[in-house]
Amino acid sequence: MAAADGETVALRTEVAALRLRVLELERENQRLAQIASSCSCSAKEDTVTPSPVASASLYGCDQELHKGKQHESRTSEHGANLPFDHMAISTEKEVLCNSDGGGHSDAPKIKRSHAKRTGHQVGTVSHCQKRLVALKIMYFGQRFYGFASEAQTEPTIESEVFKALERARLLVSSRKESCYSRCGRTDKGVSATGQVISLYLRSNMRDAGGNVLDERSEIDYVRVLNKILPRDIRVIGWCPVAADFLARFSCLGREYKYLFWKGGLDTSKMQKAASKFIGEHDFRNFCKMDAVNVSNYKRRITDFDISAYDQRLNFDDELWAMTIKGSAFLWHQVRCMVAVLFLIGQGLESTFVVDSLLDITKTPRKPQYTMAPELPLILRSCLFDKVSFMCSSDARQALIEHFKDEYHQYMLQAAIYYEALSCLSSPEPNPYESHQKKRNHIPLMSRQTEPSYEERTSKVKAKSTVLK
Repeated sequence: MAAADGETVALRTEVAALRLRVLELERENQRLAQIASSCSCSAKEDTVTPSPVASASLYGCDQELHKGKQHESRTSEHGANLPFDHMAISTEKEVLCNSDGGGHSDAPKIKRSHAKRTGHQVGTVSHCQKRLVALKIMYFGQRFYGFASEAQTEPTIESEVFKALERARLLVSSRKESCYSRCGRTDKGVSATGQVISLYLRSNMRDAGGNVLDERSEIDYVRVLNKILPRDIRVIGWCPVAADFLARFSCLGREYKYLFWKGGLDTSKMQKAASKFIGEHDFRNFCKMDAVNVSNYKRRITDFDISAYDQRLNFDDELWAMTIKGSAFLWHQVRCMVAVLFLIGQGLESTFVVDSLLDITKTPRKPQYTMAPELPLILRSCLFDKVSFMCSSDARQALIEHFKDEYHQYMLQAAIYYEALSCLSSPEPNPYESHQKKRNHIPLMSRQTEPSYEERTSKVKAKSTVLK
């Protein structure tokens, strides 16, 4: 209930900010309409036929949050309700959707400052038909500085996706004005097979008279974007969604997978400890705490399974996987849980350490420990209600051929390393190595700790008071 109340308050705050923006934008409406009507886009594709209404106006994004997570259409300035239509054209006003797109904090940050607008933006076609679309994205994160592009560090998956959208001239407005939202923001080096984003994109679904065309006449978003994206990012599906859809807040659940080599790990003890995570708990000792933006650290884990991974590699070791499902996750939560499970699997910690770390009354401060590496972590999937991703047969065949080629290249590289290993003699096992590791290990509950949430918030308040 605390989590729901926190999100409700945050979302209502965002609604209030959006309403203020509506008032400002209504005053600017006439000026914007004049700019849009006088704008000529010589580079516009021949396949796009603008309607008379579209060429004389900018597109609005009428959305309002209701009951914490539900959104409903606003009324026009004349008091008439806009009909439900995710391709509707607003000739009265322009309402900006300023969601931060998704992340680890409980509430999105509301940015009130906006750059000065011009009549035309590079890479956008503001007077074309549009529709709200969800894109399912797969990427391999080894060379990227995470998914989100907010840290001003390149390259990121998000920046590459928007470069492709601009080159394909699929954007109908700026990122802020397109109601962009992302389901999650994976860290540096993390991969995904089921990341989802949503935003307004150019559409062929209506002709010049406003008539709805057959779905088959729609732009093949998967094929078009995959011709532009780098080889380690691929769009694998798209779906038209309702006007109140936001990839972050409409997501019902997320699934992560963490791959690891079994080696000498005791996986039965790890599974016993992992089962303690299932349910709703306060995970502040299993994450990187962000006291400025996050006040509620309770999250619900619905499943945590550790099992052998279905693979065909002929190495001496076994590849295993941890599969973690939950409604939402904190910053670095998965990697912190995995790190503690590895210590248990090595026999360095008892399974009861999980109970101690989940008990914030007993352990209000997180012990210092190193997170598990980021490379084996995969955002496996994101769950939505009534969202079915589509992919044309041509685009699907191109995806299959692409991944087969990539797989063969990496398998050849792995075979070369395996050949190199076979040229070396294996060292004699050291019977004292395990004993030495245990002797040097400092138990988690005896380690130095990080500041508690209360201590962090007090420091933040004290700093803000000094600045005032």
